[in-house]
Amino acid sequence: MSIVVTGATGRLGRHVVRQLLEKVPADQVTAVVRNRDKAADLAGLGVRLAVADYNSPETFDTLFATGDRVLLISGNEFAKGRVRQHTVVIEAAKKAGVALLAYTSAPSSLTAALADDHRATEEVLVGSGVPYTLLRNGWYHENYTEQLAPVLEHGAVVQAAGEGRISAASRADYAAAAVAVLTGEGHENTAYELGGDEAWSFAEYAAELSRQTGREIAYNPVSVEDYAAFLTRAGVPEPMPGILAGVEAGIEKGELVVSTGDLSRLAGRPTTPLAEAVAVALKG
Repeated sequence: MSIVVTGATGRLGRHVVRQLLEKVPADQVTAVVRNRDKAADLAGLGVRLAVADYNSPETFDTLFATGDRVLLISGNEFAKGRVRQHTVVIEAAKKAGVALLAYTSAPSSLTAALADDHRATEEVLVGSGVPYTLLRNGWYHENYTEQLAPVLEHGAVVQAAGEGRISAASRADYAAAAVAVLTGEGHENTAYELGGDEAWSFAEYAAELSRQTGREIAYNPVSVEDYAAFLTRAGVPEPMPGILAGVEAGIEKGELVVSTGDLSRLAGRPTTPLAEAVAVALKG
């Protein structure tokens, strides 16, 4: 039996692998990667590497074994058909007879187009008969704190979310929840709505940046259309400007406020507050 993590060289995947090693021996962890050369750090931790690609179904044919626990981290290749990619993994897991497949989805409250692939993948997974856990991850602090350079350069947070709030948490928080499911018991055929303990608005985000930098950082709300155009001008490739703008509209409606407490309960600790996430980002 192995705990198998797909997308292991991604930002979330690396957190998951490292946190798994705090709970189980390295020889029980398999990191699924597309490029072995980019996974040298993971190999150095002693975990097994398996090379596979969502776009090449045959690479998953013998990857899983009976009794494995699998984390399917959702792909980010929007133009290549994420549901089809995810289905490749689900079908291989079913054929192998895995004990559990956990999938990183999106909050059920999110109606933006970003959630469409997640809802469709959930349908495939639930209908497959494979024991599943739906990890409906909310937004990451890092979606914003990793993009601080232009904010600090121009002294402005530019978003299209109005006064909407976000129950964001750190990637490490969401990874801790995944690890709890992969190493624990009683999570089969369950959906968890995951979000940070304290929701924040972009006005509060700008205020926190101002406080920690000693500079005046304003929040400049714009329309969804202007935000999409802003992202396009910034070089964000299609179709992401429209997708991200749609999420902004959802934030304004309160669709990324998650108040279940599931994330901190699974992680076994409070989630990372915004102030801490900002401090980490500013330290570089």
